[in-house]
Amino acid sequence: MATAALALENERQNPLLRVAALIPGILLLAAIGLAAKWIEQSINGYTKAHHIVFPNIEYVLWAIVIGLLIGNLMKVPAIFQAGIDTYEFWLKAGIVLLGSRFLVADIRKLTGISLVLVFVEIGGSLLLMTALGKAFGLRPKLINLLAIGSSVCGVSAIIASKGAIDADDEDSSFAIAAILALGAISLVAFPAIGSALHMSNNAYGLWAGLAVDNTAEATAAGALFSDAAGKVAVLTKTCRNAMIGFVVLGYAIYWARKGQAGVIGNKAAFLWQKFPKFVLGFLVISVAVSLGTFNADQVKSLANLSRWAFLLTFAGVGLRTNFRVLSKQGLRPFVVGVMGEVLIAVLTLGLVIGANRIWTL
Repeated sequence: MATAALALENERQNPLLRVAALIPGILLLAAIGLAAKWIEQSINGYTKAHHIVFPNIEYVLWAIVIGLLIGNLMKVPAIFQAGIDTYEFWLKAGIVLLGSRFLVADIRKLTGISLVLVFVEIGGSLLLMTALGKAFGLRPKLINLLAIGSSVCGVSAIIASKGAIDADDEDSSFAIAAILALGAISLVAFPAIGSALHMSNNAYGLWAGLAVDNTAEATAAGALFSDAAGKVAVLTKTCRNAMIGFVVLGYAIYWARKGQAGVIGNKAAFLWQKFPKFVLGFLVISVAVSLGTFNADQVKSLANLSRWAFLLTFAGVGLRTNFRVLSKQGLRPFVVGVMGEVLIAVLTLGLVIGANRIWTL
């Protein structure tokens, strides 16, 4: 027992051992991603060779499906877990590198409309989820976590706000379970609805970025519709992510005044701590490309690296979504989450369709 504890302590202190512990899981993510690409290319090659009309199902969905099958049909050995948990790092790296595919002019053109809708979505989601939570008699801090998660950036927002408002572990696990389950459903529902309504790439991407909570699922939902829609979804979702510090700060101040959370000393430092730094990386890369810092080949390489990062991300999304665990988290938070997310999706869809008629997104 002492030997095992000593080995664990040595692993924590030795950077090389910590890096080595990530390798098995990262290799698993890469294997799933490569298998997804192979399935996509094989189906496309076969259907073209035999003149079969078949919709192009991108690697995004296959990576998630393979991950879901592995994660839910078998017990993944513990040796893979540390590497699998890096999928959020690959997501952030992919978004930063995705800045190479956006010129500053493109960002200005989109955010003029999307920023207004982002603020409407955040305010509407907070009010709606709070009202539903109170109607179902949920605990106040659980209601806050669901509201914050649905309005800003899903699980990341819940984790960021848990300590800030001094919420219980049980409340945060309930909220995270509800958000994760709904994120998995959105991967199927959103592309189907977008196709049925014949939405444009820009309109659909804006809707996915507004209505899907987790950044990984929003990115995937956009990419499942089209590459162009995926870019718009990422940009819109990044605008929502940038608001996390302000939303969490507001709730932290509220609970601190009630004597149920720590007092916020330096508000500027608090905002910087909660601000998602990958948003700045995205903007830096975009500005650099706009200024001609990179040549065409280098920009293409950065874009390809972004796709590889997302490949690992989507494999991790599938592996980390365990329906058995989610089903044990309780019914009422899930019901509130489902009702709230459906209403938010419908309302944001109406906003996007209305904006599209006025500005032609």
